[in-house]
Amino acid sequence: MAAMLSHHGLSISEPMVFGLAGALSFAYLPFLKFGNMPLVSYRMFPGHIVKKLPRRLGIKWRRKRYRNPEKAMAELADCVQRRQIAGLQTSAYFTPYFPPEMRFQFNAHNTIAIGRENGHYIISDPVFEQVQRIAVDDLRQARFARGLSAPKGLMHYPVYIPEQVDLRGRVKKAVKKTVNMMLHAPFPHIGIKGMRYLARDIEKLPARRDAVYIRHFLGNIVRMQEEIGTGGGGFRFIYAAFLQEAHQLTGNDAFCQASAAMTKVGDAWRRFAAQCAMMVKQRRGAPDDVADIADMLRSCADREQEVYRLLRGL
Repeated sequence: MAAMLSHHGLSISEPMVFGLAGALSFAYLPFLKFGNMPLVSYRMFPGHIVKKLPRRLGIKWRRKRYRNPEKAMAELADCVQRRQIAGLQTSAYFTPYFPPEMRFQFNAHNTIAIGRENGHYIISDPVFEQVQRIAVDDLRQARFARGLSAPKGLMHYPVYIPEQVDLRGRVKKAVKKTVNMMLHAPFPHIGIKGMRYLARDIEKLPARRDAVYIRHFLGNIVRMQEEIGTGGGGFRFIYAAFLQEAHQLTGNDAFCQASAAMTKVGDAWRRFAAQCAMMVKQRRGAPDDVADIADMLRSCADREQEVYRLLRGL
């Protein structure tokens, strides 16, 4: 989103996009499975940013899903011919320019189509430093993969961008929405409550599951936190950068204080992930070790809660 807006003349950073869209979150959804394990998410789905950011900036954004793959590819070709770059939702598994060891069933991978040449689309992909090329048939398959978060050919691009966008007032509104969601979500699976819910379930694992399942459960947490997307700790660092920009926009020193505190929260999440990984690698599943991991997660929740309370005071 930052790249597409910058391409059209609105210079905006990735942290600012992330913060304004209210993308920071936490969710532990044991009733939803990802790879046969409970879903753990440290941020909103990418589609949330595509929907929310334009509304909060007063930008008109075209989003369209398709039932007919041929129609979807025809409209993409028309966009590229008009020199209109287009955001696409694809499957990482069906993207040939990914090395085989990097391919897995993830349907919410976002790229930008920036051109077409010799039967291939030229793709700007955030995973790679250089632009990539993908054959038309391969891109069609990646856009219409099935399963969880199926792309359904999603294509999106800006239609109208105001000449002037007041970020200052919108920053405070975005922070308020994130704080309310993380502190006061009505469901126990979301926000700070969700972190503590997951800590309780980790603590109960030895009484309910064998050591093999415990390792898989913890391994899934690490994968969801540190490998899929930027990761749990990484998203906290991005939000800290957003708060730093908020301080520059508003001059409010509390934003700077919250930014420093959120950076420490990211460090705590990384230590938590490292401890989980150590248990998985050493193939240990003793109840005492699980209890220590649950305590580390509660500490992450406590630290993060203090940041939101500080921001709430603004």
